Amino acid sequence: MFDWKKPTVQMLGRWQPWHDGHQALFKRCLAKTGQVIIQVRDVMGASGGDGQDDNPFDWDTVCKNIEDGLSQDGFKRGKEYEIMLVPNITNITYGRGVGYVFEEESFDEATSNISATKIRKKLREDGDL
Repeated sequence: MFDWKKPTVQMLGRWQPWHDGHQALFKRCLAKTGQVIIQVRDVMGASGGDGQDDNPFDWDTVCKNIEDGLSQDGFKRGKEYEIMLVPNITNITYGRGVGYVFEEESFDEATSNISATKIRKKLREDGDL
C-alpha cells in the first residue's frame, strides 16, 4: 500500500509517451525508498518549455501508458507508486537543502538514446497517433 508519510522518490515529467527509459528510471527510483510518486505535467496542447511543444497525450492516456508499462514488470498503482497530475512545472527551486536530494541518474547508451520524440514520430507514421 502506498504510504503518503513514507519517504518517497519523485519523478516529474511529461511522459509523452511513457517508454523503456522511463521504466528503467522508475526501477532505480523505486530501489531508493520502495515507493515513487510519478508527477505528470499538464502539457497536452501546450508547450512544456523550449523544444517541448509536441504533447499529444492527455492525462488519461498518460496514466494508462504508465500503468500498462509498469504492470509489465509487476508493479501496481497504489502499492509501489502513485500518479499525480501537476501544473506545467518548468522550474524547480528551493531555498536551502532541508531533506531533499537532487539526483541525476545516468544510463547506458542504449537507454539514454530512447527518445519520446522518435516514438511519437513513429506512432504518427504508423497512423497510431
